[in-house]
Amino acid sequence: MEPLAATLLVTLVAEGCLSSADAATASDALRALGAEPGPLVWLDQGDAADMRASGVTAAAARAALEAALPAVDVIVQSADAPRRKALLIADMDSTMITVECIDELADYAGIKAQVAAVTEAAMRGELDFAEALDARVALLAGMDARVLEQCRIERARLMPGARTLVRTMAANGAHTLLVSGGFTAFTVPVAAEIGFAAQHANTLVIENGRLTGKVARPIVDAATKRARLLAAGVPLPATMAVGDGANDIPMLEAAGLGIAYHAKPKAAAAADAAVRSGDLTVLLRAQGYSRSDWMD
Repeated sequence: MEPLAATLLVTLVAEGCLSSADAATASDALRALGAEPGPLVWLDQGDAADMRASGVTAAAARAALEAALPAVDVIVQSADAPRRKALLIADMDSTMITVECIDELADYAGIKAQVAAVTEAAMRGELDFAEALDARVALLAGMDARVLEQCRIERARLMPGARTLVRTMAANGAHTLLVSGGFTAFTVPVAAEIGFAAQHANTLVIENGRLTGKVARPIVDAATKRARLLAAGVPLPATMAVGDGANDIPMLEAAGLGIAYHAKPKAAAAADAAVRSGDLTVLLRAQGYSRSDWMD
């Protein structure tokens, strides 16, 4: 059984449309659990607000609030944990960018539907990640390596709020790390464009200007992501992780605040919170940043 936190900090986010009625609904939902909610404190009027609550577990509070406020993003965390995090570790595909790179590469080879079906199953946690990665990359054997750059330029778009999240945290002293089961051909330029301090991903093997259909070992997988988080040297309560798929679950569970971003059900359930409606700036709201604090 999850222990009762001494005090919980609840953050409600609905940019441009968060109302006092939403806050009242949240308070009613918490009281129905036997909790005692505190007063609403606006981070920015109409956008995001905090309230404290006691006498309830974080999991129970999250479940009740998400059910009561389906259009509002809800973050429930211990009020005793460091609010502004010192480490952000993030997935790339469908988290920091809007696409799955391997699916887009497959489109250039005319096999997107075939590869995307495997990607979707792997992200739901139905397939072994390494086996699924090897199988998909093997289908790209013979592709001109120049297509990697073409694909990145034409298809990889930054997720709304990505640059603001990373640059705001970095400006406030946090270390930012992009760790992806995707490929360095994408993570290196994407990390630079967003403003990450470091990146780590898989390397596609290229010979004579063409993909061999192989991935260099060792593969960056779910265990690698968690290991990178633990190796960062930051106390876990001061860490934040964000991702969307099954291979992000170990790092989401290990982080002080693990946030699932428009995620598959297994990842959303494993995380401390889930962004269901907003963009990546919800992660700044979770840390108590007002819009005037944001860096673009």
